[in-house]
This record gives sequence, structure tokens and C-alpha cells, in this order.
Amino acid sequence: MNDAFAGLPYRPCVGVMLVNSQGRVFVGRRIDDKDGVAWQMPQGGIDDGEELHPAALRELSEETGVAAELVTIIAESREEHLYDLPDELIGKLWGGQYRGQRQKWLLLRFAGEDTDIRLDAHDPAEFSEWRWVEPEQLPDLIVPFKRRVYRQVVDEFRDLI
Repeated sequence: MNDAFAGLPYRPCVGVMLVNSQGRVFVGRRIDDKDGVAWQMPQGGIDDGEELHPAALRELSEETGVAAELVTIIAESREEHLYDLPDELIGKLWGGQYRGQRQKWLLLRFAGEDTDIRLDAHDPAEFSEWRWVEPEQLPDLIVPFKRRVYRQVVDEFRDLI
């Protein structure tokens, strides 16, 4: 990381590992992904004064259309997970205010049907398509600078999935 960015803070964020009854995990392909390589789990910023669980349910609803009554919170990550953006993205995302994200992750069990997932629930949409994948596939689907975090989250939640 460029030393000029080292003093920037991390953006507070929540991530959601949404699992179905078969133990597969929801991933969405980012709508701004032109190369088909940016699949990720729902995640997003925590608003000022917002608590973690409501933030997770809000992000889940905005990005997937899944209503809170269709999920059960199973676990919360023990610690925050940090990642740094590549230098070329720091000035482009979040108004250049952050060097990356500090994320708390929640594991949620999905009790709905696939038809309850609606990527058009929020405008603008976050994802262009979605699928269920095996947890071990997650690190290979995400952009490289987030892979370490995805490995940590899979390792932490593996026995609960």
C-alpha cells in the first residue's frame, strides 16, 4: 500500500454469509463486474448509529430482496476482519475516505425459497445474477484482495454451516 493511504481509516462494514438448508452459500455477481470474476456475499457499510444485526438485515434486504423473517442469525464473527483496497481503487471508492473495510460477519440460515431472492429489490441493484455455492469455493470467486477475509470467514463458520 502506498504510504499516502496508510493513515486512512477502515470503513465499518457488515458481511452476510447466507446459507441454505443444503449448506450452500449465496453469492452474487457484482453488477459492475465486466469480466465475470467478482462474485461476493452480501456486504455493506454500517450507517452511523446503526447496530450490527439491523445493518446486516438491511444490507441483505437491499442486495438480495430477502426479508428478515426468512432468515435466522446463527453466529457472529468473533473479531473484525480487515482488508485493504488496491492503491488504484482507494481514490475511486467511498470518496477516497477509506483505505479498505473492517468487517464483522454474520452467518444467517435462509428459510425461504429461491423465488424469495430478488436482485431488483433495491435501485441500483448490487448484483446481476446469483447462485448457491459450496463454502470452500468462496475464496476462489472473490476478487483477490478479499480472499484472505473469505478464507477466514469460511474457516470460522465451517462447523456451523
